[in-house]
Amino acid sequence: MRRLTWVLVTCVVLTGCAGTTPGTTEPTASPVETPGATTTPAATATGGTAVDRATGRAATVIRVVDGDTIEVRYSNGTIDTVRLLGVDTPEVHVANDPPEFEGVPDTEAGNTCLRDAGRNASEFVERVLADEQVRLVVGGDRRDRYGRLLAFVRHDGTGVNYRLVAEGYARVYDTSFAGRDRFDRAETRAQRKKLGLWTCATDSTESGATTGERSEPGGLVIAEIDADAPGNDNANPNGERIVFENRGEDRLVLAGWTVSDAADHTYTFPQGFALGPGERVALYTGSGSDSRNELYWGASGAVWNNDGDTVTVRNEVGKTVAERSYG
Repeated sequence: MRRLTWVLVTCVVLTGCAGTTPGTTEPTASPVETPGATTTPAATATGGTAVDRATGRAATVIRVVDGDTIEVRYSNGTIDTVRLLGVDTPEVHVANDPPEFEGVPDTEAGNTCLRDAGRNASEFVERVLADEQVRLVVGGDRRDRYGRLLAFVRHDGTGVNYRLVAEGYARVYDTSFAGRDRFDRAETRAQRKKLGLWTCATDSTESGATTGERSEPGGLVIAEIDADAPGNDNANPNGERIVFENRGEDRLVLAGWTVSDAADHTYTFPQGFALGPGERVALYTGSGSDSRNELYWGASGAVWNNDGDTVTVRNEVGKTVAERSYG
């Protein structure tokens, strides 16, 4: 009987081992896919993100919660809450903690200024993303403790997370993520220029100012940026274009105004050129015949950096009237 028992045990053991012979992969249970989850982008040598611009999951923004949180709907009808990765805009619905924002005093004035800056950030995201198609690129941990998807949000070929920092709507969040160095540099530039929330860190905050708002005199805005031309950028400079729009109520005479990139390549609007209220004009990098709706820089090659750049518009006396970063 004892011998028979050992024979049975041996057979069971051998049967179990036979299911995982070397060189054979046994099917395993796949993890449940989290809506929007994609491969975590790896950091590149330049501090960017090693992810094709066309990757990520497509979604439609159905609600803007605040400056750094949105709700989206996927093509299958699933609704998800997305927390923009790596950035932090001032709170609107709860109290702020001024020491989190470098240089902002922990006073009533500082708190008020940050709350106003938070409203500005929310309005900016609402204006840019409401009802728009976006792509969500996941990085770092996929979900936070509240279950929100952590993602880089791309819209019209530009990174919204980076733009929030570069234009002073958000600080860089205290965590590690792909491209952190680049975000840090953008934050430093925004602080130096006193953009957006960083006006709260000035002496004017102590005196009770509640601005936190970036001024764009004259109503001119940089409405669209197409920096990545099809094919070889240098062989197709007219594949690059910047679209400007007059959102003010008055006619804007742009003669003598300039457009420049971060490397100070500069274009000057021609004499007599103006934009009426609501009108748009596209500035192409290459050569062509100017018209009311199209202008040509005349450059022989590409101007705008595909990996990120800053479009700056200055008036005839050199004052910055519009600025937008992308990447």
